Amino acid sequence: MSLLPRERRLAGDRLAALEWARDDLSAQAPSWLALHGWLDNAATFSRLAPLLAQRLDVRIVALDFAGHGHSHWLGSGADYALWDYLHDILDAMDDLGLERATLLAHSLGACVSSLLAAALPERVERLWLIDGIGALVTPAEQSVRQLRNGVLGVRRPLSPPPAYADLEAALDARVAGAITPLDHDTARPLIERNLRDDDGRVRYRTDPRLLRPSQVRLTPAQSRAMLLAIEAPVDLIEAEQGIIDGHLDRDGVRHDMPTLTRHRLPGGHHLHLEPHSVAGVADRIVAACQ
Repeated sequence: MSLLPRERRLAGDRLAALEWARDDLSAQAPSWLALHGWLDNAATFSRLAPLLAQRLDVRIVALDFAGHGHSHWLGSGADYALWDYLHDILDAMDDLGLERATLLAHSLGACVSSLLAAALPERVERLWLIDGIGALVTPAEQSVRQLRNGVLGVRRPLSPPPAYADLEAALDARVAGAITPLDHDTARPLIERNLRDDDGRVRYRTDPRLLRPSQVRLTPAQSRAMLLAIEAPVDLIEAEQGIIDGHLDRDGVRHDMPTLTRHRLPGGHHLHLEPHSVAGVADRIVAACQ
């Protein structure tokens, strides 16, 4: 029987989270921190986390990053730079009493986890990265244009989060506008968590500032240095129809990482949430942990 999640608040109520654990799990059992992708939320782990919690005797706490899901938006004048999410992870770990943690991370979450493991190796026990690694990069010669686009984006008036007649209409829009292929069954948990009632309609909870272009990105050389600095064991689950090579790690730095093990599995970018792919992801993680 699938475990039901429990809502949690962390970091002085700033961050929301979902927790999966068996009722009989010891308080001393290991806790994994799960980190979602851009514009997603903690519900991205709603199919994978119960399987792992049941079979590995672990507690899995999935965050909503700042500006996503049920977490608070950043204050006026703040930005959502990639490296700022490191503090979401560290604040959550401190609240949970985790000096070191295994991170289960998808897409954006995998990029942020890579940076954390490089910068603070003493806080990371192991990385499980799902179709994500490193960071989106900008070559040095394009950094001026990146900064220009980012600065102009910050100064452009914001539109409110879109509103829809109901859940199904919001789901249709998310699937139609998906950057990577996404079907209704896969997207449903994400959309259900990301909606709030608004005068008879439903509206996204997501901070619209998340759609702004980054003002600064790492260069390929900087990203390479970060990845090669990782000391923790890294297990990378690459989706056969995913985004690695096409968007992330185009230079193949992962092939030079001494602590990395690659697992190539059928499925798309959200294979950990796809109903027909999630069992395979869980099987591979469980097998590697035993």
